[in-house]
Amino acid sequence: QAQLVESGGGLVQAGESLRLSCAVFGNIRAILTMAWYRQAPGNERELVASIDSRGTANYADSVKGRFTISRDNAKNTVYLQMNSLKPEDTAVYYCNAGIQLLFTDSYWGQGTRVTVSS
Repeated sequence: QAQLVESGGGLVQAGESLRLSCAVFGNIRAILTMAWYRQAPGNERELVASIDSRGTANYADSVKGRFTISRDNAKNTVYLQMNSLKPEDTAVYYCNAGIQLLFTDSYWGQGTRVTVSS
């Protein structure tokens, strides 16, 4: 089994920054695309950003220019640098990764809460 452990959430004021981290543990053969999703109260979970194994990143329009996703393959870790945070960024942020053990499957972290006050 693989386990994703997230960290870095918290309470900040609008305009401030946070960096989320997600480390993958387990007997892993390969990690494919890694991504961050978020879910605000009453809303569906939405994709925030993704990065493939070669480092190609994609972003939701709502975070382009403010958020940066990156990964350290040596550490099996993905990061989300969030700058110029807005109250509408408030949500629980979830890490997701396509991981090859014996077979390839999608794994989720437990979520980390980000609250942005105005």
